[in-house]
Amino acid sequence: MKKINQTGSIPMLHGISASAVAAIILAGCASVPPPVEQMAISKLTVSNASSAGGNEYAPVELKSAMDKLDAAEKAMSSEDYVLARQLAEQAQVDAQLAAATARSSKAQKAAGALQEDNRVLRQEIDRKAQ
Repeated sequence: MKKINQTGSIPMLHGISASAVAAIILAGCASVPPPVEQMAISKLTVSNASSAGGNEYAPVELKSAMDKLDAAEKAMSSEDYVLARQLAEQAQVDAQLAAATARSSKAQKAAGALQEDNRVLRQEIDRKAQ
């Protein structure tokens, strides 16, 4: 029966384990690229929400989007790109909500105005019919 040298394989396993650990650490430390595109999209979305009437119809949502965008810009400055991306994405979602809320409020306001116009026209028709 052939005897296996177990003491020779243990240092080899330690070497493989150390290499694997080093590879994992290096992968974890790999540089995250700055979220330049996401920042641009978020800025545009916030601008669109403001143009859509977010200041008037969805001020809380728009302010939240603007605050998160400011925080994302600060995170970019400190090179915390993971946080910057997260905040920029949140700002984009808040801005989309502000724009949708503003459009919905405007539509409701327009519908209310049309209903009032219809009411006035019906009164006028009823008055002339008498």
